[in-house]
Amino acid sequence: MAQPTFVPVPDADRVRPSIPAPIPTKARKGRPGEIRSPVLPSGRGYGTTGPDQGYALTLAHRLAPRLRLADGEDRHDVALGVALLGARRAALVGRAPSIYDLEVAAGLFGYLTEAPADLVARRRALFRGAAHDYDAQRALIDSVPEAALGLPPDAAGDTSQWRERLSPTKEGT
Repeated sequence: MAQPTFVPVPDADRVRPSIPAPIPTKARKGRPGEIRSPVLPSGRGYGTTGPDQGYALTLAHRLAPRLRLADGEDRHDVALGVALLGARRAALVGRAPSIYDLEVAAGLFGYLTEAPADLVARRRALFRGAAHDYDAQRALIDSVPEAALGLPPDAAGDTSQWRERLSPTKEGT
């Protein structure tokens, strides 16, 4: 109900006129992060976008008790690294991560079985500090070729051919 005109209104309660915001002009070109082509950029450091990638962290937490760590390996570093690799594997085919994606990632580095000493030395260097260092995370993700991430979980767990699977390809991935 409106207030009668003869009732006094304190200045603090008066309706103030508002100034409308100006209408924005055309968006400027060349903004960082803006993609103007239908093809997404790819290569080292670009990452792989996919739906619901954060769910890989929940799956990594569930997988963590099954991981077989060597001396000097941190469970948080390994769990995050496996989550990142599992999320990338799922994103390569355009879907959200599943436990099988993380099992492939963990199997490639021998975290689900007994791993050879040379593989343990390589994974220790790759996963060290991954939970706290973005550059270490990017280096880990970029070090695994897409062909290795495409393996089924049973084949990825076989560590006898780890050198061939984890060696960089001509594309640098």
